[in-house]
This record gives sequence, structure tokens and C-alpha cells, in this order.
Amino acid sequence: MRRVVFKLKRKKKHEEHVDEAWLLPYADILTLLLALFIVLFASSQVDAQKFNAIAESFNSELQGGTGVLDEQAPVESFDTSPTAELSEDPPSGESPEEILAAKDQQELQEFQTKIDAYIDEKGLSPRLQTEMTVKGLMITIKEGVLFESGSSDMRSGSETIANEISNLLISDPPRMIFIEGHTDNIPAGTKEFPTNWELSSARAVNFMRILLENDELDPQKFSASGYSEYHPVASNDTPEGRAENRRVEVLISPYEKETDE
Repeated sequence: MRRVVFKLKRKKKHEEHVDEAWLLPYADILTLLLALFIVLFASSQVDAQKFNAIAESFNSELQGGTGVLDEQAPVESFDTSPTAELSEDPPSGESPEEILAAKDQQELQEFQTKIDAYIDEKGLSPRLQTEMTVKGLMITIKEGVLFESGSSDMRSGSETIANEISNLLISDPPRMIFIEGHTDNIPAGTKEFPTNWELSSARAVNFMRILLENDELDPQKFSASGYSEYHPVASNDTPEGRAENRRVEVLISPYEKETDE
């Protein structure tokens, strides 16, 4: 009898699967490139709302997982130019000009506080007074503080007051300072001062010269003028009113007024 031998063929092993390990670092590189793009975009736009919207969109595409964009703030770009802080519209809705005007007004009020403290310390009230006006901060120096009646010469002790006032006028950058002389309506009628125009102008100039002995003040920012009796603050019909009108005024101008001229 013949033996029948059946040979079983062994199945060949399945071919090895292709190595896909490279997909992980490739995905990481794509994620990093995506993050870099978002950071660069945010740096140019500096808009937090747009950045968050884009970040949420990309995270959603990445299957909603916690990605590299979560809780990331946009990188701000800084402009060091003088107008950098005014380059974007302020959150309050104020224009850059309004912000500068408000800052200017605040500095003038600080000036006023400092000068008022000096007046109180020296006991010069009410002969020296300050007032915030539409033109700027006005310092009024009344009769008897600086000059004798009918004279443009500084009286004894008044130069000390002028020197102390000059220190109060220092600012950075320097402001425009206007010195104004005023008289009552009684004519001077002297050889030196035929009219009150000459008297009021001479007082303004002489007072300004004392102020400018202070080297920290810029003469280019100063001017002096005389208004005679034509800008009264009280009636010239009474002695008290005429005394109010005989005065020297120092106007500290806002910066915005200088740019308008």
C-alpha cells in the first residue's frame, strides 16, 4: 500500500506594516509653524479680540484639544516714537488732541497749586492771586507789591518776590509767559511817562527783566506789553476800583495755545 503524504504549505507571514513614526514629529512641526504664524500675525495687528477669534478657530480645527494657542496673549509691538502713546484711539473715545489738552490743563493746575502755596507761605494774599482762565493760568500782582505809585522802578524788597516768582515759572519744556502792565485812568502826566501807555509798558518790561535774571528761564518764551487803562477789572470811579486796576499780570500759556499761533 502506498502512503499518501500531504504537505501543508505554511502561509507566508504578512508583510510588515510601513513605519509611520515620522508622522508624530511632522505633526509637531506643523503645530509649531501654525503657532509662529499666529504670533507674527498678532504682533502686527495688536488686536486681542481678533487674536482670540483666530486662536479659537485653529484650536477647533485641531479637534478641540488644548493646543499651543490656549491662554496665549498676543505679543505687542512697541513704538518708541514721541507719538506712540497716541497712535491708537484711547479707550475713552477721546482724540489725541483732547488727551494732550487734558494733560496740559492738569499741569497748569499743578502750577496753580504750587504758586498758591507760595502765596500762603509768604502771606501775600490778596495782593497776589491766581486764576485759571481760557488763556491759561493768570497771576495777578496788585498795586504796592512791585512799584511805587507813578513809578516803574521796583520798590525795596520787591526784587526778592520777583526772584521767587521766577523759580515758580520754571517748566520743562518751557512755556510761553506773557507779562502785562495795567494802570487806572488817571494820566501819569510826567516827563518820563507822558501817558499811561509808557508807564504800563515800562513796568511790564522792568518786571520781566528781573524774572529773566533766572538762568533757568528761556527769554525766547517771554514777552512784555502795556495795556494802559484800557483793560480794567473794576470801575475807575472809586479809589478802590482804581487800585484794583493798577496791576501787573503774568499769564502762563497752555502748550496748545502755542501751537495755534
